[in-house]
Amino acid sequence: MIDRTHELPISRQCRILEICRSSYYYPAVPMDQRDVDLMRAMDEIHLKYPFYGSRKVRDELRDRGYQVGRGHVRRLMGKMDLHALYQKPRLSEPHPGHKVYPYLLRGLEITQANHVWVTDICYLPMARGFCYLVAIMDWASRRVLAWRLSNTLDPSFCTDALEEALQRYGTPEIFNTDQGSQFTSEAFTGILAARGIRISMDGKGRWMDNVFIERLWKSVKYEEVYLKAYRSIVEARHELGVYFEFYNQRRRHQGLDNRTPDEVYYSSRPMTQATA
Repeated sequence: MIDRTHELPISRQCRILEICRSSYYYPAVPMDQRDVDLMRAMDEIHLKYPFYGSRKVRDELRDRGYQVGRGHVRRLMGKMDLHALYQKPRLSEPHPGHKVYPYLLRGLEITQANHVWVTDICYLPMARGFCYLVAIMDWASRRVLAWRLSNTLDPSFCTDALEEALQRYGTPEIFNTDQGSQFTSEAFTGILAARGIRISMDGKGRWMDNVFIERLWKSVKYEEVYLKAYRSIVEARHELGVYFEFYNQRRRHQGLDNRTPDEVYYSSRPMTQATA
């Protein structure tokens, strides 16, 4: 699909095809099938027991018949970007050279669309290999505003999703993330700062702020990903596009009084943005 001889630059071709540029340059390396199976099992364990660290994940794997050591489990958890969810100073390791912003949501009542947006990254298993999914979500409505897939954790697929959300839905007052290096990068925070958006980052004791988007990951995996074995990122992108359309427009949430994310988002958007 990408033509090196075309007059359009590679970056422009990737943007038109909605392909992360780093995914194009990154050489595909075949994975050992045993590791693929292990990572699939680890992903299921993490969804069921998100508070498990590497020791308990190892024990659970051994109960399932896998002979694996803790060191191997830790390495794969790092590759998958999996972190045990419990009260601790940080959910994700920030880059030592990146600025970390203060947490702004303490005691804040969030009932209106475009008041607070949040984001996170999750691991998705495929038939052979895996990829990463980033989503931008509106806090009040749980609506998925934009998303991207990548086979690397390069920040570019996160900035691409952010720019799409801002272009299509305007600007939130506050954007909240964890302290992962993709979200503390100048490329990501610079886009927010240029729009005058207040940046908030989870700090000590704020692990519960990931709950809404963690519920999204659980829904995506159990209702979509685990039911299919994507053969490629292209196939995953198409199928997830169908799923997120269903999630926003048709899937009702008990926490939203049995309404859909679309119903809540468009009914609670500020009038100035709704008529823009």
